Amino acid sequence: MSIVISGTGLYTPPHKISNDELVSSFNQYVDEFNKENKLAIESGELEALKPSSSEFIAKASGIENRYVMTKEGILDTKTMMPLTPERTNDQISIQAEMAIAAAKQALESANKKPEDIDLIIVACSYTQRAYPAIAIEVQQQLGCQGWAFDMLVACSSATFGIMNASNALEGGTAKSVLVISPEIASPQINYRDRDSHFIFGDVATAVVVEKDDTAQGKHNFRILAKKPMTSFSNNIRSNFGHLSRSNADETFEGDNLFVQQGRKVFKEVLPMVSKLIGEQMTLAGIEQDDLKRLFLHQANINMNTFIAKKVLGREPIDNEAPIILNEFANTASAGSIIAFHRFHDDFKSGDKAIICSFGAGYSAGCLIIEHV
Repeated sequence: MSIVISGTGLYTPPHKISNDELVSSFNQYVDEFNKENKLAIESGELEALKPSSSEFIAKASGIENRYVMTKEGILDTKTMMPLTPERTNDQISIQAEMAIAAAKQALESANKKPEDIDLIIVACSYTQRAYPAIAIEVQQQLGCQGWAFDMLVACSSATFGIMNASNALEGGTAKSVLVISPEIASPQINYRDRDSHFIFGDVATAVVVEKDDTAQGKHNFRILAKKPMTSFSNNIRSNFGHLSRSNADETFEGDNLFVQQGRKVFKEVLPMVSKLIGEQMTLAGIEQDDLKRLFLHQANINMNTFIAKKVLGREPIDNEAPIILNEFANTASAGSIIAFHRFHDDFKSGDKAIICSFGAGYSAGCLIIEHV
């Protein structure tokens, strides 16, 4: 028995924000802040804020655009956060709506019907509520049976979700699984922070995971090897949670939003991920020349380039390590799945690839797959 990924889906939010739009809003905020605090800045009590530029963002990250579920409020210097309309408990949640759109594509790709699915895993960086689980809401809305649960492993959620799906199939607790990553990260961005206001976008991806003897998709990818790993670090962190309500002085800024120590992350994560991929390739008996493509986590173009060169032993050419973050920005755990979704149609029987995630935790997940 082999476990395969038999279908993929991608939901792209309706609103797009370019670097130029973000920079214009951010620099306007900087000008207003510096003028309002002119005396404090001149006296040394406060440090003047520095403007940003589209060129700086593109060079530092490779990001040029991003999609968001709600654009209203983000570019308003008095707000600088998405003003998402509240929905009643009787309405479908915004995150479930995203998840379902991606899931329907994945089901169509895999030639599956909702009744074929008996496990749904919503695997992402943030869920909009603790319970009832978004996955159970999706299960009800799609008309699936069986069971469902949410899991959060930051930017490795999608790969960890696929591994958990594989384990459920091997253990006999599921026959066909939907792993969905509805990443709605825009509310967690500090749009007043020069170093991070441009990083994230919203998106949803989905994959169908099942046994090879039931797979009917046009492209089926056998999982040859899988390995998750975690190592605790504070270098990427978000402290907001229900306990934030316990402190009357808490604000929705600072480390209650996304914060990271970028240089430390670069220095510590890249060797960890390179080692993980190398060990899995050795375990699976895969050589560098056996790989058709690397579907890497889409956080930063410099990180992707470093890992691709390390794995391949040379500069990647053509679409060997496709980049989608220029269009989507960092979409947390969905990034590597977007790349996989968009760049697998040319695979033939025996072609091999790696899907790899890495991010907060630290967490990292490596899947080696082969087209059946």
